[in-house]
Amino acid sequence: MVAKTFGGAVQGVDARTIMVEVSVGQGTKFFMSGLPDNAVKESQHRVESALKSSGFFMPRNKTVVNLAPADIRKEGSAYDLSIALCVLKASGQIATDKLGHFIIMGELALDGTLRPIRGVLPIAIQARAEAFNGFILPADNAKEAGVVDNLNIFPVRTLREAVDFLNEKISIEPVSVDTREVFAAKFNFYDTDFKDVQGQENIKRAMEIAAAGGHNVIMIGPPGAGKTMLAKRLPSILPPLTLHEALETTKIHSVAGRLGRDTGLLTTRPFRSPHHTISDVALVGGGGNPQPGEISLANNGVLFLDELPEFKRTVLEVMRQPMEERRVTISRAKVSIEYPANFMLIASMNPCPCGYFNHPEKDCVCGPGIVQRYLSKISGPLLDRIDLHVEVVPVSFDEMTANRKTETSGQIRERVVKAREIQAGRFEQQNSIYCNAMMPSNMVKAVCDITEGGKSLLRTAMERLGLSARAYDRILKVSRTIADLAGTADIKVEHLAEAIQYRSLDREGWAG
Repeated sequence: MVAKTFGGAVQGVDARTIMVEVSVGQGTKFFMSGLPDNAVKESQHRVESALKSSGFFMPRNKTVVNLAPADIRKEGSAYDLSIALCVLKASGQIATDKLGHFIIMGELALDGTLRPIRGVLPIAIQARAEAFNGFILPADNAKEAGVVDNLNIFPVRTLREAVDFLNEKISIEPVSVDTREVFAAKFNFYDTDFKDVQGQENIKRAMEIAAAGGHNVIMIGPPGAGKTMLAKRLPSILPPLTLHEALETTKIHSVAGRLGRDTGLLTTRPFRSPHHTISDVALVGGGGNPQPGEISLANNGVLFLDELPEFKRTVLEVMRQPMEERRVTISRAKVSIEYPANFMLIASMNPCPCGYFNHPEKDCVCGPGIVQRYLSKISGPLLDRIDLHVEVVPVSFDEMTANRKTETSGQIRERVVKAREIQAGRFEQQNSIYCNAMMPSNMVKAVCDITEGGKSLLRTAMERLGLSARAYDRILKVSRTIADLAGTADIKVEHLAEAIQYRSLDREGWAG
């Protein structure tokens, strides 16, 4: 007898429906086909133990399990539940005719309980697209799948519970999540706030500009100046996630298995801060079974690279193309997978190995040329993709102990959102551009038109400060953002002047 049901295989951030077929007939032994990996092959032992623990038996006849399409590699332990139910149907232990109506996924423990799986959200979206009656899955994944509307989500905790549901001995209330209600309740909930930062008003201003235009930032300053503290607060002033962005980000975290059991929808912008020992594959994604890397997990959020020169050169260089294209393509011999990588890069670094070059009070002990060699660890093409270079100086004792009331993240965010609304109107005819930092070079001259006075200032700055040619477009984009924050249609001289000061590393002789 042959039994059939359906599961799902995740490819990139999308899913493909997999048919699970089991045949029990004359002969002996257990066979599995359909390009299963070791985790899938080992399901035989998990299924057998789970069946016995649930009061059933594993047939001793010839049992063939096929996962179709047979030319797609199947990976992971998520097919255990669908295989077990098909074995029961094919061996005549259950008589239900509903197996083919559902997507069924779940990893079985030896005692028949179900463990959570990864990639549930894209599988649920595919199940809805193919009009399945529902999705039977582990209870721990219910909230994650519940964000997909118009699909019945049936959470089960054990194999026996799944059997009783299919045999109509019990009823299970479908799980549904009101995504808009969840989104509205938590979309501005952050643990950090700019009101806790004393002093550093110029850095807060730079962060506000970066958030308003989607610009990348690098902060240079001595240890303890507050670079990490400021970077961690950047997501709290970014515009709230849209529902579309939240679903896209949640899909990536679902595929990577990074969603908590009680998390159905990510409602705040992600903040990823990998250690400088990270490999290039871990940063951009990949592996034998391609998985999203840190730049994709930071999609629609912030990627913070602390102590930037300490990262391996190869790791930093692989970011260049994703930063430009805002996506990363991972190619293998048989498959090519694309992950979104639309993130803001915030980097921080000491100005020299000892950390005290240009310090107002402490002397730098680095020898001649050492500072320049330290800075040269960061390539010019990478710096070319960073719009704001900000020098961070230590906060004085008086500033730290002052009881001065500072702006909250909410107050700063209001200005950022207004500036983003201006940019949304400006780029409404452009499908892939929604902030100033994303403008290609051919749009800069039209959008960032400056007066003769502005041109004269920019010419003087490039000549006297030794600014590189690559700084030209960046200055115009940043000045456009500053003008948007000010609510003016024209870029004024003062806007250009402020933008010019955010190009520290482009100044000749900055490192002595």
